[in-house]
Amino acid sequence: MKHLNKLFVALVMLAGFSSQAQDSNNPWAISFGANAVDTRVSAATKLEDQFSQFFNAKDNWNILPSVSYLNVSKYVGSNFSFGVTGSINKISRYVLPRVGEGPYTVVNPGDLNYYAVDGVINYSLMSLIKSKTIDPSIHIGGGYTWIGDEMRAGTLNGGLGLTYWFTEMVGLTYRATYKQSFEDLREDMPSHMQHFGGLIFKFGGKDTDGDGIYDKDDACPEVAGLKQFNGCPDTDGDGITDASDSCPDVAGPAEFNGCPDTDGDGIADKDDACPDVAGLKSLNGCPDADGDGIADKDDKCPTVKGPRENAGCPYPDRDNDGVLDKDDKCPDVAGTVANNGCPEATEEAIKRLNDYAKTILFDSGKASFKQQTYPVLQAITAILKEYPNSNFSIEGHTDSDGKDAYNQKLSEDRAAAVRNYIIDQGIASGRLSSIGYGESKPIDTNKTAAGKANNRRTEVKLIK
Repeated sequence: MKHLNKLFVALVMLAGFSSQAQDSNNPWAISFGANAVDTRVSAATKLEDQFSQFFNAKDNWNILPSVSYLNVSKYVGSNFSFGVTGSINKISRYVLPRVGEGPYTVVNPGDLNYYAVDGVINYSLMSLIKSKTIDPSIHIGGGYTWIGDEMRAGTLNGGLGLTYWFTEMVGLTYRATYKQSFEDLREDMPSHMQHFGGLIFKFGGKDTDGDGIYDKDDACPEVAGLKQFNGCPDTDGDGITDASDSCPDVAGPAEFNGCPDTDGDGIADKDDACPDVAGLKSLNGCPDADGDGIADKDDKCPTVKGPRENAGCPYPDRDNDGVLDKDDKCPDVAGTVANNGCPEATEEAIKRLNDYAKTILFDSGKASFKQQTYPVLQAITAILKEYPNSNFSIEGHTDSDGKDAYNQKLSEDRAAAVRNYIIDQGIASGRLSSIGYGESKPIDTNKTAAGKANNRRTEVKLIK
């Protein structure tokens, strides 16, 4: 008996180290304690007598003052568990059937040894009463019992139980079981009641990360976490599990997947190029004070609008003609937008050019200039330089004297002579063209000397 007690203590220690929470998580349970055997139920002649002294431990119960039963069970689901109970006892109180209306007699049959092995199917009513500590139950089963050397028989069992859980893993349990003997004679094996009372421990669950949530229910079984997140951690405590948190070490709102937005501009710091200053989403969270579409940190003129190609600074317009210097072909002379910032030749300027052109004199029948013509050509050149972005055509005309072909070539040569001289004075060749019309476009009669003189002329036309 002493060695049996030591075995029970060892089992208790094992259960204590292994046990944790609920049946579904800790499917195994072990209970042990004392048992009592009462033979009065088979001695009673009336049903009410069988239970009239149900708890009469003093007169009817046989109790061994030691750990005398062991039950090992496994939870199988839906509040059911199946177990095996082994028990020992010593029968020193054996209730004899009464005679007539006389009293029941209790005798000692000789301190008979009692052994029983029983299978138990238990149904817990704990979920029905919605309690976390009180666990009533019903059970059925069957087994085999030995009393002394002569009595042995199989039994059909059933009864009620009640467990009080001190913690999620340790409880105090009581079970009352009626054992119906299959033997015809009471002397072969009486039907009887057996009471079990002791401690119960649950075990068998696995919690790898030690967070109090069993692996089967733990969404993160390898990392300690919180119950409200099914065992997953939330390192920064922002209510978003680390697995779903883009910034698991820094608290942030759910709208940014757990990342902070320090400057409150609606862009998470991790995506914000300027996390400490509120800015625009289009500029990755950086401000644009002048609204030119260039972030202040990249804008060399952050308070004045300017194009990106000039680093955010406006281009200058030295002549204030509305055409930026970069596009102004005459940046130091006010002009018009239509003429790329250069001044356009006015009607007055064209008139001045042609007034000078009328005074150009050539040697008779030649394309060479008379000496007094050179100041005129220089005056024309000066006017053309005032309009550096304007193009001009030099036109030559003759009177009707001589052959047409001769006059045509002479007009072309004289117009070309004027063009070449002006080019030599610094006017770009691309701005000037020349053409001769011979005698085809007279402006006066060719019947008088004065008319012929008017028809022999050079004209300057603006090309638009």
